Amino acid sequence: MQRLAVLSMHTSPLAQPGLGDGGGMNVYVRELSAALARAGVECDVYTRAWSPSLRPTVHVEPGLRVHHVAAGPLEAVDKADLPALVDAFADGVLTHLAGDDAGRGRPQAIHANYWLSGVAGHRLKHELDLPLVSTFHTLARVKAEAAGDESHQREQAESTVMGCSDAVLASCSVEAHQIAELYGLDRTRIEIVAPGVERAFFAPGYRPQARRALGLPADRPMLLFVGRIQPLKGLDVAVRTLDALSDEYPGAFLVVVGGPSGPQGQAEEARVRDLVRAAGLDDRVRFCSPQPHELLSTFYRAADVCLVPSRSESFGLVALEAAACGTPVVAAAVGGLRTLVDHGYSGFLVEGRQPETFAAYAAELLANPMLAAEMSANAAERAGRYTWRQAASSLRDLYGELTERSLVECR
Repeated sequence: MQRLAVLSMHTSPLAQPGLGDGGGMNVYVRELSAALARAGVECDVYTRAWSPSLRPTVHVEPGLRVHHVAAGPLEAVDKADLPALVDAFADGVLTHLAGDDAGRGRPQAIHANYWLSGVAGHRLKHELDLPLVSTFHTLARVKAEAAGDESHQREQAESTVMGCSDAVLASCSVEAHQIAELYGLDRTRIEIVAPGVERAFFAPGYRPQARRALGLPADRPMLLFVGRIQPLKGLDVAVRTLDALSDEYPGAFLVVVGGPSGPQGQAEEARVRDLVRAAGLDDRVRFCSPQPHELLSTFYRAADVCLVPSRSESFGLVALEAAACGTPVVAAAVGGLRTLVDHGYSGFLVEGRQPETFAAYAAELLANPMLAAEMSANAAERAGRYTWRQAASSLRDLYGELTERSLVECR
């Protein structure tokens, strides 16, 4: 395997995580593609151009290029309007591959990320006669169970793309089970490849120094929430958790790193800010704008506890990054978080969405420095098992195998 076409239509690996539609998928595409490039697999990432000022191609590092494909207006487009642009995006990718002036030739496989890219990848697979690997990152039928807001169009598209994919990637055993049970996909077509964490950035550090670097109080308990502000991520639960800690830890404060995302993002941020005011927590909740990915480590190191109260998570990259920095996690017992957090060993899992339960586990860590230190060490040790290099190695082998097989026919 020498060359891979990576599709990331709706969000760019160069975009700021935590802003707009940027999140864990941006990190996944960029870090995995970079690791593959370093392992000898050239990666051409294709994403939709959203501004006329973008360069057509950005050379990120040797072997990794990001191409901005014109598809629809050169501006941000609501995600609900993107399905109508999939064919134009696929046309742009085909045109680029046909006119590649570097003489690299066509790729040996296509790796589509998210269902929109999957629809484009489905078409490209048949037009180019190439194997298709799909990663969905989130699943419509799982999100519908959690929040009830996913479209029938997306569900049908995911099912079709899975039926045509030569391999479907799952980040953990929980997601693999969801794909098999909810979509009826043969388990032999599902490959578990866990995302990783870049230990050069995410590693334990000195909490007082991290607090000083961020201008945060050194002598007060700090809770942390990192993620896009949207109902699915449960920021309201994090705020109510802080409120539930008020009697025992009146000086505790919550730092929120992220911005509104999706059609409900602005309304959700307004709702949470109203909740903060109503609870009298204005001086104890600090909203920080989305940060460059590599700078998040300072926030993780500064925190006593990282809260991940999501309604659903296919994997839970925030929990992994916090753990890598030695910060215990109190997380919802959903999706991939069940595999990342070892309850009572590296953090705590909460069944249900009761803020009082999140607060009780957070208080247990705050009240027991020895327990917190032990969990910190355990969390960092477990996180060390997840590396982008390992993920790239597994995928390099998979891509190579797929090029030697007969392509899967559409189900």
